[in-house]
Amino acid sequence: MKFSKTTEYAIRILSYMATDYEKLYSAKSIVEKLNIPNKYMRRIMTNLSKNNFIVSIQGRDGGYKFMKSPDNIYLAEIIDSVDGIDKYMGCVLGFNECTPESSCAMHKSWTDTKEKLYNTLSKTSLANLIKDTINKF
Repeated sequence: MKFSKTTEYAIRILSYMATDYEKLYSAKSIVEKLNIPNKYMRRIMTNLSKNNFIVSIQGRDGGYKFMKSPDNIYLAEIIDSVDGIDKYMGCVLGFNECTPESSCAMHKSWTDTKEKLYNTLSKTSLANLIKDTINKF
């Protein structure tokens, strides 16, 4: 399974910012450090700001900072804010309606897998995610 580029960037941005979550990060520093296109980064930051993960501070010395601790931000919330979690919870064969009554060949095994995936994403905080990867940035 692969996340969309938008979800990937959002998780990378927040993981980077979580290494020093009380710091104010300039847009320039995020773009340069993570090699993300500026316009794309700003669009993602707008979504993250609207969903109260970060706050945008305007002006010459402005930037972005967390509104809440990375301990209280979960991967499922991040994914839902930028892509919609349903994108990753639907039918893996692409059917619009895939229910127990009208199921595809993958329905039973995917149902178990997606429940495990959702539980993992819902329980994994940003702080836990970066615990062992802090030296990646």
